[in-house]
Amino acid sequence: MRRFFLFLFAFVLVYSFSAPASAATKKLEFSGWVPYWNSGTSTADVLPHLKQLSSVMPFGYTMKADGTIVDTAHLSQEPFASFIAAAKKAKVKVVPTIMWGNGTAIHAVLSNTKSRIALENQIVALVKANGWDGIDIDFEAKKSETRTYFSTFLKGLYQRMGNKLVYCTVEARMPLDHRYSPGATIPQDATDYANDYVQMNKYCDRVEMMAYDQGTIDVLLNAARSAPYAPVADPGWVESMVTLAAKSINKNKIIIGVPTYGYEYTVTPLANGGYQYKMLWPFTYKYGLNIAAQLGITPARTSADEIGFTYAPNAVAAVPPPANAVIPQQPVATVSVAQNSGSQVASTQPFNFMTWSDAQAIADKVALAKKLGVRGVAVFSFGGEDPALWGVLK
Repeated sequence: MRRFFLFLFAFVLVYSFSAPASAATKKLEFSGWVPYWNSGTSTADVLPHLKQLSSVMPFGYTMKADGTIVDTAHLSQEPFASFIAAAKKAKVKVVPTIMWGNGTAIHAVLSNTKSRIALENQIVALVKANGWDGIDIDFEAKKSETRTYFSTFLKGLYQRMGNKLVYCTVEARMPLDHRYSPGATIPQDATDYANDYVQMNKYCDRVEMMAYDQGTIDVLLNAARSAPYAPVADPGWVESMVTLAAKSINKNKIIIGVPTYGYEYTVTPLANGGYQYKMLWPFTYKYGLNIAAQLGITPARTSADEIGFTYAPNAVAAVPPPANAVIPQQPVATVSVAQNSGSQVASTQPFNFMTWSDAQAIADKVALAKKLGVRGVAVFSFGGEDPALWGVLK
């Protein structure tokens, strides 16, 4: 009996040291996109911190309607040339992004066997010729009828890539109870998605979820949060999407995309208790702080735990941010109406609302990634981000 208990003690002791780490203690992968429109700042911001990242995604290549790849970022030229060399020296994977947002052209190319295979071969040749560690496929605005063709494309690409990595960047997919109010009639085509998560789980080494640009699309959280509420990414919204995706995609492949920017809105209180949100423009972290300083306002946490503030529309001239202070992407809806749970602003008149993602908002997502047990977090995008971000990505 004594020998049995000694054996049992030894087993427990060994297991306690060899058991897999829990979701909360699992080491995350950190990565991020380095955009061409801000290449000087983005590469300079990342260089001192390369060793904190597992991979970088130069953003990148774009597509012509005929399926031809264009090197929009000029990756062989400065500042990308030196940046990529430094990344390779630091043993950080370089996985450039191919962006394509023309749904009609995507369908035309991928639904044709000849042009689809030609694109697969073109990508493989590009990766091998440049010594990339892989490629990041960011094909957005696809049609639901493209789903099978896109899956076939990913399968063919994955098979041709050999030991090179295939990253897949996908738009947000929300649970139905976050998309439709209780009692609402759900359309028959509500789940006619353009991305087949089951197939992506097979043919993507990483599935990077674009968990940003939420705005007012989540009716469940709109009703639960106080106005003004049009966040870039509420942690509750992100968790609902990741939980949904994890039903079909291995958590060890899921990467949560986190934003570093924000949006400005004109908010109009409505007679029925709702609020109309008119999106004005996106902006960078530094721009938001600059406007707050001009107004003598100290930004505070919003009901989505981002940083932001409100101000009277006539307090400063409504001039769009300069070119180096914007993110060239827009939410689908520029004007929308939401029912919120009360208001943090005592006003019946329109007001401006600025909300953005700072280091604390990103820390929330990092904590969420650990809680959910996914593989990692990817930053969109580097360049002008909150400097405190780098204290979070570790």
